[in-house]
Amino acid sequence: MIKEIIIVEGRDDEAAVRRAVDAETIATHGFGIRPETFARIERAYAERGIIIFTDPDFAGEKIRKRLSQRFPEGKHAFLPREEAWKDGDIGIENAGPESIREALAKVRAASFESRQEFRQEDMLEYGLAGVAGAAERRDKLGKELGIGYGNSKVFLNRLNQYGIERQEFVRAAEKIEDRGY
Repeated sequence: MIKEIIIVEGRDDEAAVRRAVDAETIATHGFGIRPETFARIERAYAERGIIIFTDPDFAGEKIRKRLSQRFPEGKHAFLPREEAWKDGDIGIENAGPESIREALAKVRAASFESRQEFRQEDMLEYGLAGVAGAAERRDKLGKELGIGYGNSKVFLNRLNQYGIERQEFVRAAEKIEDRGY
């Protein structure tokens, strides 16, 4: 059983997570999180910790950001977009159990210390910004590192915020390059 409570967006996301792992969940039911839901998340945060696991879309990122501001020590799990896509809909509820387990196995905590391990020059050197195919490479590398997809600014921030070490980054970049990405 996963110790932390997993925070997702909706009832179908809760069902998908429970099919994949033994864990408790709380659904935000979208961006307009009700006070009683925030109270439940607050209790979970204080007593067991939380894992923020929102959909890999614009709304999911807005909810993640809002929750992160209120619960800065919450952990984060990211599901790759292609594993959350089904019939024109994107969401955790569309992912298979193995994809959910893999995302939860790569949970990351945000770092509180300001660090600048990675800079824009790294993004350019590794073809993650400013070149054709950069978005696809960020997507594949984000999946490999467990930090999800983001535009170049968001991706760079996540590299620094989630404590990715240089060696881990290089290994993951080489791995996706070996696969032809």
